Amino acid sequence: MKFNLIKKYNKKAVWVLGSILLIHEVIIISDGLVDDLPHAQVAVILGAQVNKDGQVSNRLKARLDRGLKLYNDNIVDQIYVSGGLGKEGYYEGTEMANYLIAKGVPRIRIKIDNEGINTRSTALNFVKDFPNQSSVILVSQYFHITRCKLAFRQIGIKNVQGIHCDYFELRDPYSAFREFFGYYKYLLFY
Repeated sequence: MKFNLIKKYNKKAVWVLGSILLIHEVIIISDGLVDDLPHAQVAVILGAQVNKDGQVSNRLKARLDRGLKLYNDNIVDQIYVSGGLGKEGYYEGTEMANYLIAKGVPRIRIKIDNEGINTRSTALNFVKDFPNQSSVILVSQYFHITRCKLAFRQIGIKNVQGIHCDYFELRDPYSAFREFFGYYKYLLFY
């Protein structure tokens, strides 16, 4: 009898947790795919892999191209590029800036953060570099936008918008699944 009761509650717990995960995934994906395009002073482009030859990866190129479009369409005045030192030996922020400069963005309009080793550190570094900033547009993969918004709101940025880049991979479902845990880690352990 006791074993059946435990089994019954375990099934319910799995069902409840699975439902929460599914609902949250729908929210993450929906939030990430619906872009906000108000004017903001700064676009923050979050880093991704730089290839062994020093070229930005296709994923990072898609983020940069989206940020470049925001700049060229006069939706943002400045671009903040953030990433750390990758295992390939390149600073993501520096290579991102080099890409944007080659595309015509004046160096003076780009702020480089080479210590943005994760989303939280990017947000913390951003508020140090722009202490009075009240609005920002974040540029990343669609599944990453919700956690990015959370991190920037937690540091006091009141108006946080997100723009996803048009780059999709077979690993996106795994990445979206990981974001569930990343989001609650940020939410609970700020």
